[in-house]
Amino acid sequence: MTPRVLLAGGGTAGHTSPLLATAAAVRRIEPEAEITALGTPKGLEVTLVPQAGYPLELVPAVPLPRSVSTELLRVPGRLAGTVRATGEVFDRVQPDVVVGFGGYVSVPAYLVARKRKIPIVVHEQNALPGIANKLGARFTTHVFTSFPETPLPHARYIGLPMREQIARLDRAGMRAEARETFGLDPDLPTLLVTGGSQGARRINQAVSGAAEALAAAGVQVLHAAGRVEEAEVERSPGQAPYVTLPFIDRIDLAYAAADAIVCRSGANTVAEVAAVGLPAVFVPLPIGNGEQALNAHPVVGAGGGILVEDAALTPEWVATAVVSLLRDEDRLTRMSAAASDLMPRDADDVLAQIVLDAAGAGADGA
Repeated sequence: MTPRVLLAGGGTAGHTSPLLATAAAVRRIEPEAEITALGTPKGLEVTLVPQAGYPLELVPAVPLPRSVSTELLRVPGRLAGTVRATGEVFDRVQPDVVVGFGGYVSVPAYLVARKRKIPIVVHEQNALPGIANKLGARFTTHVFTSFPETPLPHARYIGLPMREQIARLDRAGMRAEARETFGLDPDLPTLLVTGGSQGARRINQAVSGAAEALAAAGVQVLHAAGRVEEAEVERSPGQAPYVTLPFIDRIDLAYAAADAIVCRSGANTVAEVAAVGLPAVFVPLPIGNGEQALNAHPVVGAGGGILVEDAALTPEWVATAVVSLLRDEDRLTRMSAAASDLMPRDADDVLAQIVLDAAGAGADGA
């Protein structure tokens, strides 16, 4: 029987990227699988899922409180219309298994799946779980996490499903091609800088402000700034390159080009740089519930990264701490090994097989 898989998640890249990685792995293992994504009209999934070639069903978004509170008691009433719309999607798709990655859309998917006795699989990206997956974890024993100590019942640590081009990346083997792609010197120590798709002003200003110190140390920089005007650097002929781009589409090549990275510590970024063994300076977003710092802790604790508070990241700190790191090949080698030993690269395949096994059990029980 052809398995029918419904993947619920979206809103941000943190939910959409592992969803798409899991979908691709399901398709590799079972080419005939019928895969449908469930999202909302306001998320990145509206663009990314169709681009990847999967059907997308949309239901209204219901914002969730970030913690268990009296506000949570009002959610069921607000959910009623979304749950009905989700039930209509289930009627059309007839899923054998529902896989939730968190976010607004996972809650109605979990509720409808539970009512219809359809197997549920939960994957939590962040070290600190969101309210949606706290709910979903109550409905199933199939609960999986990106980080080792995520506090969810029945949780099993498997890592984060990531794109095949990242999970299978050979950094050393791709280095020469990657550096040529970005116009970098093939032999100089190389720092990758990114604050995410929109950039991060603190990171942009701190690293570009240390440009002269980096150049004096012979360190070249590949900087995905989001807003290039925040990180414009002029270098004299003969100095180590400082390449500033608004966005890097082939982030796998950027990882291969780099010896270290300065970045935020969203779940995707932490998992990817650790899995490929790229030593990292993590600068957690200073707002929210502190989940970015928690994401970085396992990698930092293992010796694969450095954690610096947003306010402490200054040009002076970069000129001393980051330059020192880039000039210490032995330290970079130790950090790379520590990071890559911690983070599995096969989470996409592991989760896909679990999903297909659950789908088989769901179909047998139908």
